[in-house]
Amino acid sequence: MLRTFVKSLALGAVLASGLGMAAQAQDDTITLRAVANSNTNDEDYDGLVVFKNYVENASNGKIKVDLFIGTQLCSNGAECLQGIADGSLDIYISTSGGAAGIFPYVQVLDLPYLMPNDRVAEEVLTHTDFTSELRKMALADSDDMIRLMTIGNTGGWRNFANTKKTVKTPADLKGMKIRTIVADLPQELVKAMGASPTPIPWPELFTAMQTGVVDGTKNGITDIMNMKFPEAGLKHLTLDGHAYMAALWWMNNKKFKEMSPDMQRVIVDGFAALQQATFASPKRKSIAAYEEFKKDGGEIYVPTPEEKQQFQDAAKPVYGWFKDNVQNGGEVFDDLQSAVDQASNTVDAERATELN
Repeated sequence: MLRTFVKSLALGAVLASGLGMAAQAQDDTITLRAVANSNTNDEDYDGLVVFKNYVENASNGKIKVDLFIGTQLCSNGAECLQGIADGSLDIYISTSGGAAGIFPYVQVLDLPYLMPNDRVAEEVLTHTDFTSELRKMALADSDDMIRLMTIGNTGGWRNFANTKKTVKTPADLKGMKIRTIVADLPQELVKAMGASPTPIPWPELFTAMQTGVVDGTKNGITDIMNMKFPEAGLKHLTLDGHAYMAALWWMNNKKFKEMSPDMQRVIVDGFAALQQATFASPKRKSIAAYEEFKKDGGEIYVPTPEEKQQFQDAAKPVYGWFKDNVQNGGEVFDDLQSAVDQASNTVDAERATELN
């Protein structure tokens, strides 16, 4: 599938390259087209604003960043990543599920309960080799067309939420219809919990809950409140934190490589600033979102350590499924587990120092 994808882009890439060279001959300014299929209330937008401000200033105006927020240039992961590969787009942010059709192994970031908290997750994504290893794999599988620049956050942590009742353990999810994306991994997780996975497009989820097509979903609190899901009957939220909502930031590799070393450094530093902005944004926005959820009649339940262990035990078969069924699944699972262990040790050591 990947090879067919790459070959179908070859002619387009040549044409895009020729047009790009002609444009740059007229104007030395490098223009980057950055796309986020979200809205201006989203963490992705916050990150892009920081990126744009840093890059344009640090390059002394030699780089210009145009932001396209929404779906006017492309509407989903496959379409937008094709735009990155053929050069019609320069920067794109996807979720793990959005990139899974082309790079299935990135779904490792959706594996449940591997990363315990923000501090460990951010350490994994900034100070281990995990992101660079994913970058190498994605470049190899896209014939050096699609470059993973950084991994941030988009919405905090995924939790189980539903319209029916308080969920304290996986047994409470049994028989519920839980909305997922089309990707296999989240469906396997829902099945492992004893519930029925029901793929529903994001724009249709409000109506699906309102009409009983689904009983619940797996989302972060900011997404829940941005979409006004309590008005559709979503009243029960269980903070099991089963998945860190990773945001993968992609760039056309040819565009990046054609830049001077100085401008490449500006871009890399810009993505580092973007990453930090997306780490911070969900933490701040979630405060008001949780308060609003409770005002709308929502109930928030935090599982006890024993109950959380039941969720973790129920999810274990998903690890085996991932390693057996996903391209490079075993390798990338081991990479992430090693990175989590390294990050946990680092955080523990830092915490010990802070407590002295």
